[in-house]
Order: sequence, then structure tokens, then C-alpha cells
Amino acid sequence: MKNDVLFDGARRSVELTRSADEPSHFVATIDSRRVEADAAKISHGVYSILLGGRSLEVRIESLAEGLLLHAAGREYRVEIVDPRSWRRSRGGKIDLADRQQISAPMAGKVVRVLVAPGQHVETAQGLLVVEAMKMQNEIRSPKTGTVERLLAKEGQAVNAGEVLAVIA
Repeated sequence: MKNDVLFDGARRSVELTRSADEPSHFVATIDSRRVEADAAKISHGVYSILLGGRSLEVRIESLAEGLLLHAAGREYRVEIVDPRSWRRSRGGKIDLADRQQISAPMAGKVVRVLVAPGQHVETAQGLLVVEAMKMQNEIRSPKTGTVERLLAKEGQAVNAGEVLAVIA
């Protein structure tokens, strides 16, 4: 299936197919350029990808308007463009209505807390910074709302999947 994707604001045509023989092997055609990769899920939201002989660890965070990818020390915003959703929402962004639990994407240590309980936050605003494998990762809010609970403190060790905050 072919999709139009906004990759850090740049529109790309992407077609992704999975090999029937090897489930971890993918072929992507990005703007008519063919790319082959092998991907394995390490943990929730974390993948090991072999691309052109280079191994990458990619961490994926869901946002209200798409995905946030962390790879090779960089951060990339990805959004699938769906003309039907634009017509439905008249171009506005869809905000998540319910409470959202923010979980640690991997085991690490909370090095900074950027918000306080009761504080109003916007979609994609930084909430905490977690250090894992000598890399600092900013954990962002998936929605606009209020920090209902903050369960993490600076210096605290956290496990993958552990709830760090709740946004209402």
C-alpha cells in the first residue's frame, strides 16, 4: 500500500512491503528509491534495524498527530497524510480525549522533570528527560491537557513500560 508521509515536514511517497519468506525483511520504496531493511522488535516501541549494513536502534513514540522517531541521536516527526481525515476534521489536529498514561519507553534514569502536577501542557511538550544507554531522551506529551499525576522524580531509575505521568 502506498501512503503519502510527512517526514519532518517534507512530503514523501512511501510504499512498504514485507517479505513473505522472511518476516523481518522489508522493502520500502521512498519517492521511487528502493531501500531494503531487516527489523526486529526489541521491546515495546523499540526496534533494531539493519539498513545498508548499518545497525540502528529506533525508538518510536506515538503522538496525537503521528509518530516521533528517535534514531542515531536524532529525532524525526512522521505523519501519514490521509486526505479523508483532513476533510473530516477540516484540517484541524485531532486531540486525544481521555487520560493518557506516559510510560518509560525503555529502562533508564530520570535526569530531569520539566513539568509539575497541575501544570497545563501542549501536545508534544517535553515532560521528562530519561537517560538510557548514555543517550538522553525527552518524553513528550501525547496531547494537550493538564499533568494530573507525576510519578517520576529526578534521579529515579525506571523500567520499560513503567508509568511516569498521567495527562488529563
